[in-house]
Amino acid sequence: MTDTPTLDERRNRLVDQITSGRTLPRTVERAMRTVPRDRFLPGLDPSRAYTDEAVTIKDNPDGPQPLSLASVPSIVAMMLGQLDAQPGDRILEVGAGTGYNAALLAEIVGPDGAVTTVDIDTDVALHARTMLDRAGYDRVTVMQRDGLLGAPGNAPYDRLIATVGLWDIPRAWWGQLADGGRLVLPLRWRGQTRSVSLIRRGDTLVSEGMELCGFVPIIGQDGERTVELFDGRIRLHHDVDQEVRGDRLRDVFSGPVVETWAEARVGGQEPFDGVWLRATMKDDTVCRLEATSEALASGVRRPAIPVRTPAVVVDDSLAYMILLREDMDPARPWRLGAAGYGPAGAALARRMVAHIDAWGADRTAVPAMTIYATAAPAGGHPISKKESVIVLA
Repeated sequence: MTDTPTLDERRNRLVDQITSGRTLPRTVERAMRTVPRDRFLPGLDPSRAYTDEAVTIKDNPDGPQPLSLASVPSIVAMMLGQLDAQPGDRILEVGAGTGYNAALLAEIVGPDGAVTTVDIDTDVALHARTMLDRAGYDRVTVMQRDGLLGAPGNAPYDRLIATVGLWDIPRAWWGQLADGGRLVLPLRWRGQTRSVSLIRRGDTLVSEGMELCGFVPIIGQDGERTVELFDGRIRLHHDVDQEVRGDRLRDVFSGPVVETWAEARVGGQEPFDGVWLRATMKDDTVCRLEATSEALASGVRRPAIPVRTPAVVVDDSLAYMILLREDMDPARPWRLGAAGYGPAGAALARRMVAHIDAWGADRTAVPAMTIYATAAPAGGHPISKKESVIVLA
């Protein structure tokens, strides 16, 4: 008969699992081994708190995504590693969640630092405050307020971290992050979300790295649109500056499909999201395609990942990434390619394949990102938001 592991043992096993695939700063690892995540998730089987999965804490009555959730612990660890907070730092967290992340930050900055966490939802803020108090982190400041406004009363901050997806950098944050300070946020552009680590240099934010992630979008930003096609069975998610018109694409899936194949192949567990990231460096037609099971059952060519596949859209035509298993290379049996629909489908499929092969030639390269509070200078590839300009190079 085996002994049931204690919660401390479960917590340490989870951290062991996370650190087996990623090197964490010592302060982050120590905090994750110290803070009891189960204390922030009352009503949940405590053992489930130490699995690497997200937990919904407030459902959204108006949509499929929850209003608030406890993030996947490995993503929490990754973002705290990006933040690189130091003892004595002053930190603002946007998106209080369960309060667990704020407790980790409080452990990292210690008694000489200060952590402020804000959330627009009254119930979420109250939950975070209650759980932090019960776990002994009463020195964390919790505010119920719009995170897009930050918390100027406790500024300036050495570090600012968002645990909700943002489409733009709020203007208010620029005045609250100290020059030389670090901002980590899940930033959305061209249908994808990346956790980007940025350093403030005057009126610019300069990236130090980015990782694939997914987060509930913040309330109050409206920079993305969805076009439904094929009787709602296929959706295109795009930015407001992109011209994706449903009336022009209404019949795009009624015609034949053209398949074009790249040289690049991938293994079964090998990520290929870098294709999407690299494509956004130069191509303003890139967006996200989502195909339902009903669409696939109706004969639409299966996208590489049905719920989130990069696509290129121009006028009445589109193309998106697909996969084909070829066993000629056991290490990388999946060949990447593109499916094109519409009058220009073949040309757009070739465009997507060019993006795939550019990535395939250097799979670890990550674009440099600079975000400007005002107009961007010439050079690089600008993506205009409402309150900032992103330049990829």
